[in-house]
Amino acid sequence: MLGVFSSSIVSPPEELVAAGSRTPSPKTTADALMKRFLKNDASAVSLQVGDHVQLAYNHLNESASHPRSFAAKDDIFCLFEGALDNLGSLKQEYGLAKTANEVLLVIEAYKALRDRAPYPPSHVVGHLEGNFAFVVYDKSTSTLFVATDQAGKVPLYWGITADGYVAFADDADLLKGACGKSLASFPEGCYYTTQVGELRSYENPKNKITAVPAPDEEIWGAKFMVEGATVLATTK
Repeated sequence: MLGVFSSSIVSPPEELVAAGSRTPSPKTTADALMKRFLKNDASAVSLQVGDHVQLAYNHLNESASHPRSFAAKDDIFCLFEGALDNLGSLKQEYGLAKTANEVLLVIEAYKALRDRAPYPPSHVVGHLEGNFAFVVYDKSTSTLFVATDQAGKVPLYWGITADGYVAFADDADLLKGACGKSLASFPEGCYYTTQVGELRSYENPKNKITAVPAPDEEIWGAKFMVEGATVLATTK
């Protein structure tokens, strides 16, 4: 799956901008990245949302235990990969039909977050049990909401393209050529929302997340880490 967002939607993480400047490496534009994704699989589906957002997904090399899915409802768009262990109970909690799947559940959970203030983002993702990564975009409010599970069973990566777009994908190789060293693994057990403007751990939402520059020989520009009470616990 792939989500590409212009700087008018999300500000590129300063740590990844710095990583790309510190160790210059080839990059491509967001459009070139999307074309590369679509070229790899003729059955891939893409969607342009307004002037500043592109979303795409496919089922190429998909894990049977971690399927990919996409849905749109009420101007809320969601890319989801993984499976929720407590999907049944969550469907009852949010009043969804028995046939509803994970991606529809996440959209409904996001709507609750948006419409039932005060309702912290950590509450939404903290109640999801299982292995997952998702990207939600709310066109009505130009809000981006991204999260991964606590064990990092479904990998997610983010980087900055040559034209300053922030890209999220479940395939690191896809982003390497487009983002250069401005690339990192999205930390497990964390979420990012443009309403907050920074990464947060949903188990410890008050703990600061710092980025440590990665060695030049690694493909990553930085590694994001959750700051604990006495030590830094690496998230990936």
